[in-house]
Amino acid sequence: MTPIPSPCINWCDINPENGYCRGCYRTLPEIADWSELPNEAKLKIWEAITTRKLQAID
Repeated sequence: MTPIPSPCINWCDINPENGYCRGCYRTLPEIADWSELPNEAKLKIWEAITTRKLQAID
């Protein structure tokens, strides 16, 4: 099975207003758990990231 790439862009800064990293839009638990998560969970996080980015633009 193909590994799901990390969304990390090496800009780690948690936004205190929403709890998301300003670089990758993940939460601290999502970042900490990433390497242990199954691919299905990683894909769900990628979907959430897309939504989070769109909400940040609005």
